[in-house]
Amino acid sequence: MHGMVSVARPARGPSIPFAAIVLPALCIAAFTLLIATRPQVPGDTAQAAMLDGVLLWNSILPRAVLALIAGAALGLSGTLLQRVLRNPIADASTLGIASGAELAMTAALSFSPLLSGFSREIVAFGGGLGAVAIVLALSWRHGLDPVTVALSGMIVSMIAAALSVTLILARGEYAMSIYIWGAGSLSQQDWNGVLSLGPRLILGFAAAMLLVRPLRILTLDDNSARSLGLALHSARFAILALAVWLAASVTAEVGVIGFLGLAAPAIARLLGARSAGSLMIAAPLTGAGLLFLTDCLTQILSPGFTDLAPTGAATALLGGPLLLFLLPRVHSVSAVAAQSTATFKRLSKPLVTLAGLSAAIILLFVVFLTLGPAEDGWHFATDMPFSDLLPFRLPRTIVAAGAGGMLAAAGFIMQRVTGNPIASPEVLGISSGAGAGLTVALFVFGFPSPVIMLIAMALGALAAFSAMIAISARTQFSPERMLLAGVGIGAFAMAIVTMVLAQGDMRGYVLLTWLSGSTNRASAFEAWTAVISLVVLVAPLPFLRRWLTMLPLGGNSSRALGLRVGASRLVLAVLAALMTAIASFLVGPLSLTGLIAPHLARLAGFHRPGQQLAASVLFGACVLMTADWLSRVVIYPYQVPVGLFAALIGGPYLIWLLSRKDIKQ
Repeated sequence: MHGMVSVARPARGPSIPFAAIVLPALCIAAFTLLIATRPQVPGDTAQAAMLDGVLLWNSILPRAVLALIAGAALGLSGTLLQRVLRNPIADASTLGIASGAELAMTAALSFSPLLSGFSREIVAFGGGLGAVAIVLALSWRHGLDPVTVALSGMIVSMIAAALSVTLILARGEYAMSIYIWGAGSLSQQDWNGVLSLGPRLILGFAAAMLLVRPLRILTLDDNSARSLGLALHSARFAILALAVWLAASVTAEVGVIGFLGLAAPAIARLLGARSAGSLMIAAPLTGAGLLFLTDCLTQILSPGFTDLAPTGAATALLGGPLLLFLLPRVHSVSAVAAQSTATFKRLSKPLVTLAGLSAAIILLFVVFLTLGPAEDGWHFATDMPFSDLLPFRLPRTIVAAGAGGMLAAAGFIMQRVTGNPIASPEVLGISSGAGAGLTVALFVFGFPSPVIMLIAMALGALAAFSAMIAISARTQFSPERMLLAGVGIGAFAMAIVTMVLAQGDMRGYVLLTWLSGSTNRASAFEAWTAVISLVVLVAPLPFLRRWLTMLPLGGNSSRALGLRVGASRLVLAVLAALMTAIASFLVGPLSLTGLIAPHLARLAGFHRPGQQLAASVLFGACVLMTADWLSRVVIYPYQVPVGLFAALIGGPYLIWLLSRKDIKQ
């Protein structure tokens, strides 16, 4: 790692002895309240007392001990990751370890339901180690820069999530139970979980104590560390393997506990822990207390004997705000280049090229409606077969084209407003904000109408985009801070979605279907919604070319040229949020079309904002139409949801984009 990241040292907070009193006191008070208010078992007095004792000794107490052990393991894992990578926002969630372990477990349990015992940990460890290896490989050329690491972790997590949801949908109700497990439930029926995870924590802590000296040396630059006799690569691999093993062990036992490994070391540092040795003790204790307290509160607020939400989903709510809080402490030495003087090739006749691109898309539209596989090979549908297939193929193809065009236009707006080439609805958390709005609508209305769902998603997307703009404006739209703010907002929004998903009821299935971006059930309503929304929302943009031309110059330059920056950003934010919400409603939040299409337009040579916008819309429609057709034919007679399929196409492109030394506007 070259020219490593400097992590600002936080101001000294309350002393550790003070924290050692307050946090245990809160935990004791919460556990006492839990015992006093736990539901009473129905039945006669003697039988109720016996069952109450069984519930206490075989469910409540092992659950409490397991929360302490799992929290300590994740706190220790997060500390190891942050120290070895010199990155204050590294943990199992931001590095994709948890998502990789969950994907591996989901795949193994889907295809081998009898998988249990020791092999679960091996599967989770393999998935987590594979995910972090990909993240580090993507970030290596940038010296493991915190921003690049966070973005790479987000990409890996997104692709893993797309694959996990595909497997869950393919396996039906059985795999839905896998998702409930994956949300991080601490519910116990015996002491087996404690007996399984406890020895692993003891071994992990002992190994970590042996690695204190290498961890101290790794805070120096690479040359200094080598001069002190440290084998850098061996030490880093050993520490990473230990951290991944601890996180994967927790995931295999109880599912994903989101962002606890990020929170525990951060809070320990704020409370005064500085050295590697003190952090090795303070962070696990803090993690144990945080998870124990969160689990107690979750049970206290729950109705009857059911959990309000899995504890892992509840702790994930910490992730977004904590990432936003830690933004000032992240110092990037190889930040993503938001703007560059380099230019792409320019077309000599852009209007002719646009016309040719439009004609090609119309041709593709016809081909996708008629061409498809059958039992006896590939056929172009004509006459009667075409008439029979048209009611099924036409709405979903229109929906895909319309949603792709809207996502492309929204991505184009975001990249112009922020001056950031990686800005898009998916990357900046806007699509996740739409999902949070949908979740709120499901909570309030039960099963709302499509119109209410669209309104709720639009409000959620607008809230997310507004929050991202407000946070980024404080740092003059610094690309790295903006991207991390988007990751934080997206993490918080998806935690809200996960809380409902993990309930396992029909609302969760509605959200799961939305996450997948399936167009199988597209009807005339969705098709007309896509067409009308695309026309109405994109039509004003050519008249706003002056705004779109000036805003990438920055706020001060735009004001000097007479632009009302606040008003223009607000109008464009509303348009982008509406397009994102409607497109996400139609094809889910994972497609990455909003990122890819504007880049394709620039690579094709479209330079002026109006021409680039038109090309982006056409490319976006083409990308999602193609993804929809491929999702129908690649595993015929089965289908892959188009949103997931598009994410699996767009994810590698974003990986390639991040692997470049400079990302050019």
